[in-house]
Amino acid sequence: MFSSSYSLAEIQRRIDEVQRFLSVTLSIANAHTVEFYTHDAWNRFVAVPPQEVLSNVGSRGDQQREPEHSANESEQTRTTFGFCNVTNRLVDTRELVQAAKAHALPGLGVCMSRDELLQALRGHRSESGAPVAAIDAELITDEFMNSKKSHEVKSMSEVVACLAQHCEVKQVIDLGSGKGYLSSFLSLQYGLRVYGIDSSSTNTHGAQERNRKLKKFSRAYQKHNKAVRAQGEATLSPQEELVDIKPGRGGDNDDVVYVDGLGIVSQQEQEEVLIALSDVNPAVEMHSESNPETEELFLSVLSVDAVQPTSPRVPPSQLSAEERERRKRENLERKSQDRNATASVMFSPLTSYVTAETELRELINELEDAVMVGLHTCGDLAPSTLRMFVAKPELAAVCSVGCCYHLLSEEFDPAGQECLLGVCGFPLSRYLRDRSWFCGRNARMSACLALERVSHGQGIQMESLFYRAVLHVILRDHYGCFKSEKRVGNVYSKAKSFVDYVRRALRRLELEELKLSDGDIQDYHDAYRPRMGEMHAFNMLKVTLAPCIEGLILLDRLCYLKEQFALGVFLRARQEDSSFSALVQLFDPLLSPRCYAVIGLKSWEE
Repeated sequence: MFSSSYSLAEIQRRIDEVQRFLSVTLSIANAHTVEFYTHDAWNRFVAVPPQEVLSNVGSRGDQQREPEHSANESEQTRTTFGFCNVTNRLVDTRELVQAAKAHALPGLGVCMSRDELLQALRGHRSESGAPVAAIDAELITDEFMNSKKSHEVKSMSEVVACLAQHCEVKQVIDLGSGKGYLSSFLSLQYGLRVYGIDSSSTNTHGAQERNRKLKKFSRAYQKHNKAVRAQGEATLSPQEELVDIKPGRGGDNDDVVYVDGLGIVSQQEQEEVLIALSDVNPAVEMHSESNPETEELFLSVLSVDAVQPTSPRVPPSQLSAEERERRKRENLERKSQDRNATASVMFSPLTSYVTAETELRELINELEDAVMVGLHTCGDLAPSTLRMFVAKPELAAVCSVGCCYHLLSEEFDPAGQECLLGVCGFPLSRYLRDRSWFCGRNARMSACLALERVSHGQGIQMESLFYRAVLHVILRDHYGCFKSEKRVGNVYSKAKSFVDYVRRALRRLELEELKLSDGDIQDYHDAYRPRMGEMHAFNMLKVTLAPCIEGLILLDRLCYLKEQFALGVFLRARQEDSSFSALVQLFDPLLSPRCYAVIGLKSWEE
């Protein structure tokens, strides 16, 4: 077993620690920002000045400093995680920040890094001498994805490919596949047969069209790869396998682009690749005929390290008729092999709403043993992915990265949404279900906040939150209702001032706006503006608690897998020691805040 893999009992102890911390602090996370002034949230929960909170949260508790407030000494005598045991108000911000760090996933020390996981998987497979079957020339994802998506897809796809190799499978099922970026990359870069399932037909059709274009884009890689392998099997050393691509010159083969002397990519196919590249990246310019800029762009779709000038070669016009015929025959054979390879390596987008009870064989006729993956699956789809992994014997491994915790259904939240078919997304484990634990929607919303980004200056949009909270006061004072069933969030982006914002919001809520003059509305703004710092500091407390709430949700999912492994419910795993499950940090949290994956393998042997 991996040295970093924790037992079920150890994970349960970590859950106990986080649960105890949140039982004291969760009230702050569950305070709705919209109701900040109407419910007097600051004075209810906090007994220190906003400046002290912002100072300590900004330093994340790294500096040892004396409290900057003059709160009642009796409130400071006995605290738990910075909260007074008598009043339940925050009296020591520094203690809270330090406790929050200790109860987030990095502080708990229960996560593996991506490199540790890859090293362990590769180390296990190295005995067989079988490396991950990746295309040698790496697809340049930055050409058709933004930096965040490119980082996610490249990081996760390598892990999925290693899992597939470990389990000796060639199929991947991508739940919530969306636009198909991960699915396409797994198929084109690693030669896996991928089925992308998404509930949106728009996403499915878009993914299918995008994958068609990317197949053209990847053809250069496939053919370059075959050429390198063909030469390597002959006489070339690894250093000599570096290639050069040049248009053909002379004879009947002027439309052929030569790769190390083998005419395998036609000029027409070169243009198809450029068209595909321009389809996924409109910034790419097209050229009607071959020129240095076109050649340079075409070379850019190959691995940079694979391009190197070579010595002049014999032009086709100087080859003997026998040699030209031999090369022509080889090219036809390679084209046939390419067509067969393309048929066997595919991404198939499917439209379906899936649950743990979904019968995969009704969706996938050619279903074999597979790895199930999900990249930022929203709400209940992430726990459903793990339930499917448990229920389906054909699923050998799972790699699930969830998001949108506010969309999770909670079994024990009295104010929560009803669970679909009585099956809720949280808690997933028997351990937390036996404790009837719930977080609450506002706390789950807080779990979506990105502490790392805020800590690096990418702050919260405070003015829009302030406008909405003061509007709530106006609705209470003058309309006797809050109209919370109607949303006014996007009104802020159109408003030119606070008065304009309120006018637009009242019209959206179908309320009589003439009850208030412009001066009345502005008076509310001026009265609460000096207290905007309280809201800022309060939201920073929420940001501080966010990793702890997310950590409990993810520990619950990991605990669920370990419970199932311990019960021996799998065909592949009869006891906990023969399986593997872990939380793995796959992404840089600055680029992708939802950076943790729940990994499970039904069979693992030393």
